[in-house]
Parts: sequence; structure tokens; C-alpha cells
Amino acid sequence: MEIRHLQYFKAVAEHLHFRNAAASLFISQPPLSRQIKELEDELGVQLFVRNNKRVALTEAGKYFLTSVDAIFAQLEESKNIARQIHRAADSGELKIGYISSVYQPYLAEVLKSLRAEFPYIKTNLYERPTIKQIEALEQGQLDVGILRAPVQSEQLTVHTLFFDPFMVVVPATIKKIYDRQELADFIKDKPFIFFNKEYAPQYHSKLIEICYRMGFKPDITHEVNNVHSIVQLVEAGLGVSILPLSLKQQYANLQLTFVDLKDIPVTTEVVLAYKKSNISVALSWFIQNYSPK
Repeated sequence: MEIRHLQYFKAVAEHLHFRNAAASLFISQPPLSRQIKELEDELGVQLFVRNNKRVALTEAGKYFLTSVDAIFAQLEESKNIARQIHRAADSGELKIGYISSVYQPYLAEVLKSLRAEFPYIKTNLYERPTIKQIEALEQGQLDVGILRAPVQSEQLTVHTLFFDPFMVVVPATIKKIYDRQELADFIKDKPFIFFNKEYAPQYHSKLIEICYRMGFKPDITHEVNNVHSIVQLVEAGLGVSILPLSLKQQYANLQLTFVDLKDIPVTTEVVLAYKKSNISVALSWFIQNYSPK
């Protein structure tokens, strides 16, 4: 018994008409009748009652049809699982680097979709600064990184995700700030909380540039290595900071006031970086689908 015997039987059982069943299988009627006869001979039962006017399933045929339906359903499920395992096997583990100053809920949504597409994939997330990510990507310790430009590496392919403007972050206040000068006067004497210069030198320079554009040199009192610590320190009243505008939604629940810097054209470029030699099906999917606005 071969799969084709079951396919031919199922077609006749569904159409209850040999000529129509043969047409649906793109074969002529005589070979179809011959295959059904071979199947009945092997089983030792009559599957159809047929005469010039009608074709009907016997009781044995009705039972056999339910079994054939189950066989095909199991076969289709097995094919789907095999494909998923094959796709997952192409990259059983996806190692993703990211900086703390990106909107992480979006990353979580993409990972949910990735899990649905590749149910057997294992993802590992590593919060690392840009410099450390570049090194890890070059050495194959990461498959893909979400980081900030510039990415100075001949080994990596870099895709722009978006350009992120900045905002001033201060403890919650009812004070209304109407223009740049008023904002500068409000924050210039406050302690500043910034990323550590060695941890993120390019990013640190951007923040200093913004302060200079506003006419003052910041008093950097606290330096930390992640954005979560920055916002917690600001909320606690230990100082003020300047952060990417895209984080506003992520920390909207904290007791903070955010002031957009609309008239200061300084932005930071958020990029996706990876080694083409490390590309896989799962990584390719992630690259195509991770594009936050």
C-alpha cells in the first residue's frame, strides 16, 4: 500500500464519482479504478458499492475513510513540525545584544512574533554598550546587535533603524517651561546624571553637545551604565538628565517630567548590526521584522 492508494481512495470517497475524482487527480478514470481495485484486494474488503448510477461507501469503506483522514492529518502535522525543526536547526540559538537606551517593549513584541514563527528557537538577550557589542559581534559571541552609531567595523553590516532626538528629563514638576532659554536656566545649575564616558563615549559626547548648544557646561555629578539607573536617580531628585525621546513612553509611569528638545537638531542613530557570514533563517527574519518607528 502506498500513499497514492490512500489519496485515490480519499478522492473517490469525497466525490462518490470515479470520473470526477479522476479529474480532480489529473488522471484518467481507468488507472484510478485499477488503483482502487488494488487497494481493495490488499485490504481484502470492498470499499465502494458501485454501479452505472451511483457510487457509495460500504461500512468498511466509511471506517477506512476516517482512518485515512487521521493518517493525512497526522502526516500534515508531522510535515509542519519537521519544517519548524529544520528552520530552528538552522539557528537553534539567537544571541541578541541591545543597549539599555532603546524602547524595550517593542523588542519584546518582536520576540513574541519570532517565537510564533520559530517555536523551537532559543533566544538569549544581552544588555551591552555599543563598544562591547561591536567586539562581541565580530567575535561571533552575538548574532545581532541593537546599538547606536557609529559602528566602526569592516566586518559588520549595519542597517539604520531610526534617528532618535533627545529630551530633558527632570523630577516631576508643575513648572511650565516655554522656550530653550527658560529650560537652560532651569537645568544649568542642577546636578546632571549621564552615562559613563568610557561606557558610551559617542553617546556621552552627544549629551555634552546639547548642553553646549543651550549655553552651559553640565555639572556631571553621577555617571551610570544603564538608562534604568538614570531615570531612577532623576525620579529620586538627585539630578536631571538628557535621554533619547523614544524612551518617553517606556518610563511614562514614573514621577518624571519630559521636555522635548524640538529646536535642537541633535539626534542619535539607532542601528542593527550583524555579520553576513553568520546569517541564518531566524536571524534574517529578525532583521526584516525589527524596525521600530
